Amino acid sequence: MARAGLTVERLVQAAAELADEVGFDNLTVSALARRFGVKDASLYSHLRNAQDLRERVAVLALRELADRAASALAGRAGRDALIAFANAYRDYARTHPGRYAAMRIDLTPEVAATSRADRHSEMTRAILRGYHLPEPDETDAVRLLHSTFHGFTTLEASGGFGHHPRDTEASWTKTLDALHHLLGHWPG
Repeated sequence: MARAGLTVERLVQAAAELADEVGFDNLTVSALARRFGVKDASLYSHLRNAQDLRERVAVLALRELADRAASALAGRAGRDALIAFANAYRDYARTHPGRYAAMRIDLTPEVAATSRADRHSEMTRAILRGYHLPEPDETDAVRLLHSTFHGFTTLEASGGFGHHPRDTEASWTKTLDALHHLLGHWPG
């Protein structure tokens, strides 16, 4: 019998919070059970296994970031949309490092199909429409933006920029300016 008060939604939310606190790699069913003061077995009436838990946190994170990005993009176009999207992405990674890491796991095709991860690509393509890139250039630009955002936020989070006195905010702004310029002058 399921313990009163434990639901999949409550467990996933707590797991996401735990991942932000201890790191996604340290998220386990045992750690989550300890948070609720129950035995591991109590959680298995709600979760299939540790992979199920990790995938559910990833889906939650993908949805949360997509919702934030969509709010940030509302009413914006061109450079303003690019900056709003990039800042939503970076802010989420900084605020929720465990959840952000969860978004990088490989989801099974069944889970991926229900995750709405495609919203990220759709929003990026919407931003890129203002730059009038034909295919396959648009796909290349989607990959460039996501790689740049991920690379910058990952290096920043790991202290990779701490060895130089240049302010990371100034570098971030310059990076976004450079992306805007590149997108407006895409190589033919």
